[in-house]
Amino acid sequence: MAWQASCLLRNISRLVLIDDVLLISTPKSGTTWLKALIFATMKRTCYTNSTHPLLTTNPHDCVPFFEFELFKKPPGILGTHIPYSSLPKSILDSGCKIVYLCRDPKDVLISMWYFLAKVRSKELPPLSLEETVDLFSRGIFGFGPFWDHVQGYWKASLECPERIFFITYEEMKRDTFVKVKRMAEFLGQPFSMEEETERVVEEIIELCSFGKLKNLEVNKNGSRNPSFKNDVFFRKGEVGDWRNHLTPQMVERLDQITNEKLPGLF
Repeated sequence: MAWQASCLLRNISRLVLIDDVLLISTPKSGTTWLKALIFATMKRTCYTNSTHPLLTTNPHDCVPFFEFELFKKPPGILGTHIPYSSLPKSILDSGCKIVYLCRDPKDVLISMWYFLAKVRSKELPPLSLEETVDLFSRGIFGFGPFWDHVQGYWKASLECPERIFFITYEEMKRDTFVKVKRMAEFLGQPFSMEEETERVVEEIIELCSFGKLKNLEVNKNGSRNPSFKNDVFFRKGEVGDWRNHLTPQMVERLDQITNEKLPGLF
């Protein structure tokens, strides 16, 4: 299995070019929203409001995960959850831009718990919240320990800010307009004064809003395969929902790790 993964990464690295954009995140950190925003921003001159692919296509199909679907579609905007330490050197040397999104680990955990309840095999017993907190705290999480994943890209963004744009979900929610503009500038496609006057930024934000995407037919009833419906990618899209689920003891355990590994980030 490790050999297969290594071969896949080598093949991927040959296909990622300087003009490509990688959208990277830990699972359940707002990946769907980020993909929609970046796709709509970078393709804003290609479609009208009535013909936009996001109206009929799930964001994960507009921006494929390269480890799963790269060979089905040409490169351009690609997504992944791969840790920084696992990215091939050829990708890092390619000159491609990386946008990295992370989220408060407590909200990530709760989102993952609900997600797993929907996609986990019915033959397996359900995971309790207590079990999920314990596994997450011990680093047993998709694509590696959460804190190490974030730390890798955080440090890299400080060393190469011109290559890696690091942002939190909370920042995006707080001031979406400003952050969308900053990401567009980072990607070399800043909004013109004319576009701002015509409220293009606001239109993109509305098109990609949680309520808009969640209520589209493709995301309510569409599916990526017979056992994986698109609605699993849309739950609440809120900041701080962990307060409705975690005990003070759970919060203390998670915050202690965060303060040790990512001081001042969340």
